[in-house]
Amino acid sequence: MHHTDPIEQTKTLAPKLNGLPYVPRWFAGVGCYIAFGLGGLLCSLTILPILQMWPTKPHLRVARVQRLVSRMFRVFVAMLSFAGVISVKTKNIELLQHAKGQIVIANHPTLVDVVVLISLMPNAGCIVKQGLWRNPFFRGVLASAGYIPNRGADLLLHDCLQVLKNDTNLIIFPEGTRTLTGNIVNSFARGAANIALRTQTDILPVVLRTDVAGLTKQQPWYQIPRQTINMSVEIGTSMSYLLYDAKQGNEAKMARQLTRDLQQFYIETLKQPIKSY
Repeated sequence: MHHTDPIEQTKTLAPKLNGLPYVPRWFAGVGCYIAFGLGGLLCSLTILPILQMWPTKPHLRVARVQRLVSRMFRVFVAMLSFAGVISVKTKNIELLQHAKGQIVIANHPTLVDVVVLISLMPNAGCIVKQGLWRNPFFRGVLASAGYIPNRGADLLLHDCLQVLKNDTNLIIFPEGTRTLTGNIVNSFARGAANIALRTQTDILPVVLRTDVAGLTKQQPWYQIPRQTINMSVEIGTSMSYLLYDAKQGNEAKMARQLTRDLQQFYIETLKQPIKSY
């Protein structure tokens, strides 16, 4: 995976594969997902128990696992790139790699967005659907890395506060699910804004651009794209929660305003002509 300015990328779209030329792409792409799942199960049974038994403070154990997960995801992204599924370029990546204890928000165009983001961050956590905690392939990894189960609001807020206090960045997709085809972004939920204001945490916006549709909400995971998806990861300027501090007004009102402003930022940014690919 090359970490270069997206402007340096070629401006031509990847060729679309049909018929027999698409078969190797499909097998390679599906193979990446299978390897990813088996790798998660293997780590849960071998490496993670060793790291957890390592004598040190709990938050240092979690940080060690987070670094391991980041490296694992980096390998997975490299596999997807080799298979021709995606090609990732970054802009201002140092702002993301040096962030500590911030809420990292991003739009959500593809299935692999969270994997790409975590592969670029050594200290990342996220809120995970309850269903994934029952998945034997990933349950061990999720628990060891200090990821947060999506449960009741008060418990969720407590978990987020503890994670952020340990300098872990919390990844949140305000859209809640992948962007529907034809939308610039889905309507933003207020969760990210509420967490930012109630934990008094700054927000770091990440804009994900893709040049062709693929790995979308309307497609099953095994529908491997016929064109390579060029993805640009652009890191914005950190936004201070103090601009929307609840002391200035009603907390719910401030959260609604912050949510509107964030959604408008993404709409305006993504409407701008793509200078890459």
